[in-house]
Amino acid sequence: MADDVPGIGAGGHRRRRGLLAPPGDAGEPVAVLTGFARTLRAAGVAADHHRTRSFLAALAHLDASDVRNVYWAGRLTLCAGPDDLRRYDRCFAAYFSADLPEPRRVRGTAVTVTRPVAAPYGAGERGPAAEPCAPPATASEIEVLRHRDVARMSEAERRQVHHLLALLRGARQPRRSRRYRPSPHGGAADPRRTVREMLRSGGEPARLRRRVRRDRPRRVVMVVDVSGSMAAYADTLLRFAHALVRAEPRATEVFSAGTRLTRITAALRHRDPDLAMAECSAAIPDWSGGTRLGEEVRALLRLPDPRGAIVVIASDGWERGPADLLGAQMARLSRLARRVVWVNPHKGDPAYRPVTAGIRAALPYVTDFVAGHSLAAYEDLAALLAGERPARKGEAGA
Repeated sequence: MADDVPGIGAGGHRRRRGLLAPPGDAGEPVAVLTGFARTLRAAGVAADHHRTRSFLAALAHLDASDVRNVYWAGRLTLCAGPDDLRRYDRCFAAYFSADLPEPRRVRGTAVTVTRPVAAPYGAGERGPAAEPCAPPATASEIEVLRHRDVARMSEAERRQVHHLLALLRGARQPRRSRRYRPSPHGGAADPRRTVREMLRSGGEPARLRRRVRRDRPRRVVMVVDVSGSMAAYADTLLRFAHALVRAEPRATEVFSAGTRLTRITAALRHRDPDLAMAECSAAIPDWSGGTRLGEEVRALLRLPDPRGAIVVIASDGWERGPADLLGAQMARLSRLARRVVWVNPHKGDPAYRPVTAGIRAALPYVTDFVAGHSLAAYEDLAALLAGERPARKGEAGA
């Protein structure tokens, strides 16, 4: 092995030769170093053959007569983890009869770390021949972007909002299930588990087992209007629906509403938001068409999805069909659904008034009438679905 490692052999260390030769041993330096590795293995350090070769190869590039070089080369190559350091120090001091070297102090230099903040104005999308990038967006700029109307944003700002929507927490309000789970801290008596426990003990009285009902996320059914009047908001609303599906895939159903009702839940289950939007575009046959909300709510009521669920309808309420049909179907929906939330992008405007025939017919049967024009409005809607915000009966009649 001495021939494989240049610089460590007979006559390779002229100064302080005694460091490499413990008392009673005048052998070769390589034998001394491998003997040190065997001592470490006996003490429980994982100094195997490969680590020993690395130790010898490291000393081939150092002055092995210096105690500091031998100590640090062995510490870095022969020790497998923090637990080996104390054993290594004890073995080194005993084997070489040398004091442990103190670590060298290195003068620190100031290091400046730049952490870029998300820039909503497309600062990082310039070409190589463009001007230098503008400073990153500050927290105040992000806050302004949260409250800005999606329809009035630039493409770069809208992409930033879409990125933030993908990170939105889609928690869901819990509900009591019919199924039970064991409970060690109280609840109703569990006869089956109690009897099985008694049978295991030969019929002797056993500990009374208890159970409680499981909690499951409340189901959400979302209907997104993709008609021409909602073209500026439909893509962002679908991305919000994608965040809901990603958070609770089994407790979320999403439909598009135009001239027909189309189920798009499967398309929104893709992890990539852009791929999910492409799948939705291929699945929806009536983009930017008309709106027949009455017919579509009636088609929704033929499905078992809205029963006991929170129904979210995202639409501006422009109805081409008869308004009384929409009112009658909304009355049925309010009796079947747990809660009906109507999301209107125009409600974010302080001057907005619900004067169209469709929205006036639907509002008496709506639990919550909320805005849907900005990132902050979508965050409020997510908090509403998570049960973090109580129902506002007075908003429906506003």
